[in-house]
Amino acid sequence: MATVPQQSRDLRSIPTHVKDDALVVSKRRQIVEAVVPLFYAQGFHQTTTRQMAAAAGMSVGALYEYVKSKEDVLYLVCEAIHEEMEARLHEDAAEAANARDALSQAIRGYFKACDTMQEGILLIYRETASLDAESRTHVLANETRIAEHFEAILARGREDGSLHLAESAIPLMAHNIAVLGHMWAFRRWSLQPRYTLEEYTLVQTGLIMKEVERD
Repeated sequence: MATVPQQSRDLRSIPTHVKDDALVVSKRRQIVEAVVPLFYAQGFHQTTTRQMAAAAGMSVGALYEYVKSKEDVLYLVCEAIHEEMEARLHEDAAEAANARDALSQAIRGYFKACDTMQEGILLIYRETASLDAESRTHVLANETRIAEHFEAILARGREDGSLHLAESAIPLMAHNIAVLGHMWAFRRWSLQPRYTLEEYTLVQTGLIMKEVERD
């Protein structure tokens, strides 16, 4: 499961009674990892605070030392999922020789992350509406930031000549790639009996490359 976001990120502030920052990060990670299966299996609203605390190996009182509300936990889950996706994107594209290679490697890393976190992706789609407006704004900004990562690679490809597509098409292609990763999760009932992750990645990458390598 993904790691809990560090406080250096642009996060919504979540109150805590604990002064030890490292302990807060560790315990919130423990909570996130415990509640994702619960939220996915029975839904956010149907999951009780007592169930969340028990799954995390805490009392209800201890749980509320690290978060103020049940909605805070859902927000942390969404942040953790996005953090892991972004980490995979940067990690897999770091050694690329040019933007074309960076794009291929970023797609591969992103699809791997989406495969690992299928339940989390479905959870975000299903439960984001349960967040308050401020939290929802942060979560949607994370989705935009993932697309912007692909957008930056595509723009760099125009500059170094390794990719060829209209400048006006770059944002749309970036969002297309982001959604293709999610599709592996939310269309898995149809796709996964037909393709392995490797096959899905190769086919989708090939289709994308055909579009971005056209003169």
